[in-house]
Amino acid sequence: MTTATDLHGHALNGASAAARDHYERALGLFRLYSGDPVAAVEAALADSPDFAMAHLLKAWLNLLGTEPGGIDAARAAHAAAVPHCRTERERGHLAAVGHLIGGRWHEASGAILRVSTDHPHDLLALQAGHQLDFFTGNARLLRDRIARALADWSADMPGYHALLGMHAFGLEETGDYARAEAAGRRAVELEPRDGWAQHAVAHVLEMQGRTGEGIAWMRSDPGAWSRDSFFAVHNWWHLALYHLDRGEIDEVLGLFDGPIFGTRSAVAMDLLDAAALLWRLHLRGEPVGDRWSAVADNWQPFASAGNYAFNDAHAVMAFVGAERPGQVAEVMEAQDRAMAGESDNARFTREVGRPVVLGLKAFGQGDYAGCIAALQPVIPIANRFGGSHAQRDVLDLTILEAALRLPDPALARAIAAERQAMKPDSSHARSMVERARMLSPLDRELPARS
Repeated sequence: MTTATDLHGHALNGASAAARDHYERALGLFRLYSGDPVAAVEAALADSPDFAMAHLLKAWLNLLGTEPGGIDAARAAHAAAVPHCRTERERGHLAAVGHLIGGRWHEASGAILRVSTDHPHDLLALQAGHQLDFFTGNARLLRDRIARALADWSADMPGYHALLGMHAFGLEETGDYARAEAAGRRAVELEPRDGWAQHAVAHVLEMQGRTGEGIAWMRSDPGAWSRDSFFAVHNWWHLALYHLDRGEIDEVLGLFDGPIFGTRSAVAMDLLDAAALLWRLHLRGEPVGDRWSAVADNWQPFASAGNYAFNDAHAVMAFVGAERPGQVAEVMEAQDRAMAGESDNARFTREVGRPVVLGLKAFGQGDYAGCIAALQPVIPIANRFGGSHAQRDVLDLTILEAALRLPDPALARAIAAERQAMKPDSSHARSMVERARMLSPLDRELPARS
C-alpha cells in the first residue's frame, strides 16, 4: 500500500485513500467540536485496521472528554497503534497518549509539545496539547503552544481558523483581552461553526463584565455554533452567565431547562456547566426547585471515579445542592484513593481538589468559617486543577458569599472590591460591593479569648 498523506503533508502509515478521507473528516469534526468524530475514525479503521494515526486519534478523543470510561477505550486504541507507528511523529503521539492513559498529564503535555514543535502543521498535536493545557490550568502554554506554530501557517491553510481560535483562548487566559478578542472574532469570520473561537470571545466579554456585548455576541448566530455541536452546552452556559450577572434569573433558568440541561446529558463536560450554573444560583439564594436532583443523579456514576479533581468539585456541588452527604463522602473516598496514587491527579487533588470539596461541603452545612478556611489558601493556585478563569470564578464567588453570611465584613469588602476592579461594568460586582458595605464591622462574631 502506498503511504497516504494528510492535508498538511504528514505521512499516514497504514491508510488507504478512503481511510485517509474518513480520518480527515474526523479531524474536521474535532476542530469544530461537532458531530461524531469517533464514528468517522471507526470508519477509517474499518477500511484500514493498520492505520496508526486513526488509532491514536481514537485514543485522544476518548481521553480528552475526561470520562472515566474513556480510559479503557483509549488504552485499547493505543495498544492497537503500537505495531504500526513508524514515523517519529506517530511515535510522539503514541508516547503522549501513553502518558495520559497513565495519568501523567504533564508528561503527556511535554511529549505532544515536542511533536507540534517538530511538526507545526500537525493540528491534532496542537489541539490535543491545547486541551491538556486547559485541563492542567497552564495559561502560558495555552497561548504559547499555539504561538510557536502560528508563524508557519497562513490563512489559506486548512484548519487555520482553529489555530486562531485556540490562540485567542490562550491570549484571553493570559489577560491579553484585546488581542484575544480580535483573534477570536477573525476565526469566527473564517469559520462561523468554530465553537471554540466563539467561546474564546465569550470569555473575553465575561472577564471584562461586558454583559450586553456578550449577550449580543452569543445571540447573533447561535445556529452556527450550537447546531450539531458537542461544545454547545458550554457556550449556552456562557450566555447564561451574562444574564445571571444582570440578575435576569428567568432567562438563566430558561437556558438551564432548555439547551444547557434540557436533554439531561450525562456527559462530564455538560454536567460541569449544569452544576456550576446551579451553584451560582444557590449562592444567590435563588430557588431552583428539583433541578439539583436530576443533575446529582447524572453525577452519581462519577462519584467513585477519582480520575480528575476538577470533575470531583463539580460533582460535590451537585451532591451538596441535592443534600446527598453520602455521595459527598463517596467522592472524598475516591479522592483518598487518588491521593494515595502516583498520577498527576494525586497532586491536583491534594493541592486544590480536596480543599475545594471541603469548602463546598462546609458551605452546604452553613459552616461559613470552615468554607473560608478551606478555600482561601487555594484561590491563588486554583489553576493547578484545571479549568478556565471563568469556571474557577465560582470559588471566588463562594468565598465571597461565605464572608457575607458569616459575616466577615473586612474580607467581604476586600473580595468585592477585587471583583469590581476586575469588572467595573458588572452590575453583580457592584451589588456585591453594596452588600459588603452594609455589613457593620461589629457584625462579625469573634472567638472568645481564653
